[in-house]
Amino acid sequence: MPIPLNETHDPARRSFVESANLPGSDFPIQNLPFGVFRRAAGEQPRVGVAIGDQIVDVSAAAGLFDGPAAMAAQACGAPFLNPLMSLGPPAWSGLRLALSRELAAEAGTSARLRPYLTPMAYAEMRMPVAFRNFTDFFASIFHATNAGRLFRPDHPLTPNYKYVPLAYHSRASSVRISDIAVTRPNGQRKGVDGSAPSFGPSQRLDFELELGAFIGTASDLGRPVPIGAAANYIFGYCLLNDWSARDIQAWESQPLGPFLGKNFATTISPWLVTAEALAPFHTPAFARPEGDPAPLPYLDDAQDRTQGGLDITVEAYIATEAMRRDGMPAHRVTQSSFAQMYWTFTQMIAHHSSNGCNLEIGDLIGSGTASGPEPSSWASLLELTTGGSKPLALPSGEQRTFVENGDEISFRGFCAKPGHARIGFGECRAMVLPAG
Repeated sequence: MPIPLNETHDPARRSFVESANLPGSDFPIQNLPFGVFRRAAGEQPRVGVAIGDQIVDVSAAAGLFDGPAAMAAQACGAPFLNPLMSLGPPAWSGLRLALSRELAAEAGTSARLRPYLTPMAYAEMRMPVAFRNFTDFFASIFHATNAGRLFRPDHPLTPNYKYVPLAYHSRASSVRISDIAVTRPNGQRKGVDGSAPSFGPSQRLDFELELGAFIGTASDLGRPVPIGAAANYIFGYCLLNDWSARDIQAWESQPLGPFLGKNFATTISPWLVTAEALAPFHTPAFARPEGDPAPLPYLDDAQDRTQGGLDITVEAYIATEAMRRDGMPAHRVTQSSFAQMYWTFTQMIAHHSSNGCNLEIGDLIGSGTASGPEPSSWASLLELTTGGSKPLALPSGEQRTFVENGDEISFRGFCAKPGHARIGFGECRAMVLPAG
């Protein structure tokens, strides 16, 4: 069932936190994403909610709320979002509504939440969720075609692509939040003309611009999640960079698929934009071209066809060491729309559990690279540079085929639609360090 709109989505609502009302703010009162923060080293991390340039210390303010909202606020004293997630969608929604009312401009100078605000500039963001499982999908047909064309020019798509949401199980232990540096991985690489592989630092390090969804409701082992209920299992979304060592990946991926070329690092943004906040930005699922097969019945749902897509703009930027030294802004290398994904998140979840695999609270589901149909919307350097054969020109006069040491890659995402407030995801950013 779709999440109904309520007063928290009112585009006219303003906050007493003035920075939340500024044009272009990622965190207006209509957003209220959840994250985990602490104010000082050694302090217990706890759940906060972003509003403008401030963070609400939710558990500290629990006494302001009643009923389910109070219970949900108390759960926010934990160092991860999992206890809040375990209370279920009614509690998430009730807390969001209570926070929206307390943060509204009508609260005025007597706003009861004012003492519980911490400036983001004084806070350290932490991993928002404790999780053991990370599954990364391959949901953009444009990315699948572009990447496949480099290796199989005559048959870029595998025969199963239009029938099944493809994925692989990645490594949860190496997921980190924004601003933690990524070390260039070592691994086996074999050039096209080489007779044997060599071991050393990856020479073809890449980013993949993705969206991540965190599961907030567990499912039972042996009981598939029906597609009509799958959306109710998602707590919220983040930006996700699936760092990829293309040379290591190419050598190791046959016949079992990604391994060391992928599992060395994944970066996510620290704020989870709730599924409820995104309710106004649902859109029809990707329109399959004539001749494409219809999804099999377990992947097909009328509601998903009309509202399964997400109208989210995602962007990737690069700032080289020289650009930062000279005070140059990061350069946008791509902008894409998540509405162009061939498979929806609900289809991914339904397929993930279709064999009886159980979902756990906190599971991370990656969308796969969110490439669109135009070259300007391709969401990895592998695509943007045609496998490294067509370097990108940067404003500094530098060129890039793949990510170099000292480069900082950052992602941004936002939703904007007439009649609704713009909401954003913050930033997903990491700098690349030399191999150890």
